[in-house]
Amino acid sequence: MSHSIDSENPVLALCAQGMAVEGTPDVARAYFEQAWNARRDDYDAAIAAHFIARQQPTAEDALHWNEIAARHAELVPDGRASALLPSLYLNLGDTHAKVGNLDRAAEAARRARESLDALPHDGYREFVAMGIGRLAERLGVNEEREAPHTDLP
Repeated sequence: MSHSIDSENPVLALCAQGMAVEGTPDVARAYFEQAWNARRDDYDAAIAAHFIARQQPTAEDALHWNEIAARHAELVPDGRASALLPSLYLNLGDTHAKVGNLDRAAEAARRARESLDALPHDGYREFVAMGIGRLAERLGVNEEREAPHTDLP
């Protein structure tokens, strides 16, 4: 099921504004917090929490927000968040690794890999798959890298 991005969504607009000023973390964080406060549903919450996590001063704080982002994305009932999950699980795994929760990091990496099918075969999918592979390597998890996509039978 394909879902288009709602250009009228105030959460997405605030996150875009925050991304434009991420070189100034306090300003970006303020936009992302406004987005969190403007959330209307679990989809909005997942997106806002993801961006808030990116601007946290500690790995523990980032982990907290990455957990919130993944939890809200999992609660979206209509599939709109399925394309967010690979990246959200990757970020969750990365922050678990940073705080020393290696088993939970490996579990998040596995979930990220399993959710890759929600992404089209394009550069973004390859980028996320590469990140998952790097995380698995850091953790010493023996996961196969995603094979390159071909149209051959």
